[in-house]
Amino acid sequence: MGMFRQGNHSPSYATLARSMGSDAKDLSDFCIPCNPYFPTPEMFAELSAKLETILKYYPTDAGAITGQLASLLQMPPQTIAMGNGSTELITWIDHLLIRESMATPVPTFGRWTDQSLETGKRVDMFQLPEAGGFALDIDAYVEFIRERGSRVAVVCNPNNPDGNYIPRWEVLRFVDSLADRDLVVVDESFIDFVDAEHRPSIAQDAMLRHNVVVLKSLGKNFGLHGIRFGYVVGNPALVKKIGSRLPKWNLNSLAEAVVFMLRDHLAEYRESLRLLARDRYEMINELRRIPGMQVFPSQGNFVLVKLPAEVEGPRLRDYLLERHGVLIRECGNKLGITSQFVRLVVRPRADTERLLNGIRSYLTSSFSESLDGASAMDMASRFSEPSGVMTGSHSILTDDPLGDRVVPLMGDGRMSRAR
Repeated sequence: MGMFRQGNHSPSYATLARSMGSDAKDLSDFCIPCNPYFPTPEMFAELSAKLETILKYYPTDAGAITGQLASLLQMPPQTIAMGNGSTELITWIDHLLIRESMATPVPTFGRWTDQSLETGKRVDMFQLPEAGGFALDIDAYVEFIRERGSRVAVVCNPNNPDGNYIPRWEVLRFVDSLADRDLVVVDESFIDFVDAEHRPSIAQDAMLRHNVVVLKSLGKNFGLHGIRFGYVVGNPALVKKIGSRLPKWNLNSLAEAVVFMLRDHLAEYRESLRLLARDRYEMINELRRIPGMQVFPSQGNFVLVKLPAEVEGPRLRDYLLERHGVLIRECGNKLGITSQFVRLVVRPRADTERLLNGIRSYLTSSFSESLDGASAMDMASRFSEPSGVMTGSHSILTDDPLGDRVVPLMGDGRMSRAR
């Protein structure tokens, strides 16, 4: 368990598996945000059949692989630069495009706070309010950036770890209001999981703006974190500043193989997103039935949960791993949030039942004194009461069969629906 108390990130799956030995075979991972439905078993079989060739020979140069991805995305190749994972690109953005200071909301992905701090830049952190469900107020954030004099601004959409999604038109309003800044970065690593809008990404719009780049992560979308591949989209002059500094062979042969497989498997990928959205709605509804559990709406492939006041995140994490073989992400080492919060990755129903049983078991044992003398009906009702969440400008419908559709509290009152 000491591995969980070192640094700002959870231990890798490989490190954890080595420490657990044979017990790792039965590990159910709710920590690493994967796509459980993609690649398909048939795709893995195809990769396996080519594994010797993939590992034995050099990959094609990054320019050719980027050209294939650009063709797939129907974007000009000069507007895309591919990196060995989104974190490599964050590093290059920091070294090449951030000179003095940058602003980011917190909590958020740890590399956006840590990277620039490590290279001596000033990082202006805009605290997202828990009372508002960690939703980002665009106008307040822009005012904060101007008051602090931040030269670069970052926003993750959806945000990690809370899963909050900013509508596309608001993101465009945000980047356009900061046209006088050195750079605006929109991290869309989890954008493919959004179903609140039909076209949530601003990548096409970024190509037309002088100071905007959009960061994408194929590893997060496809559930292939081990391959390490991501890309940035922006206008050619801005992208060239990054792409020209990247090594010519910075992408590995596995990444190349997957990129060239995608054209024949887009239908399976779209279906994986549909299945994951279904699982997310069901998982949120089930979590809301646990008494005292505050569940935040999400458009990512994970859900943020605030535990009951008496429950400590690290203790729950250790209990679930030791007793139930379930790994979760306790958020105490993230800036702007506490250890009372845990992030739970969306997984199929059978895995989610295992998670829920483990949480209920822990809560029952922890609260046994308060339940002494309670009837069976009292016990059942305690674990069946749904809880709702109010988040900023949206309220969550607790009786909504889709789980986290939203209704604007202001405006014309039309409901946004899943596609």
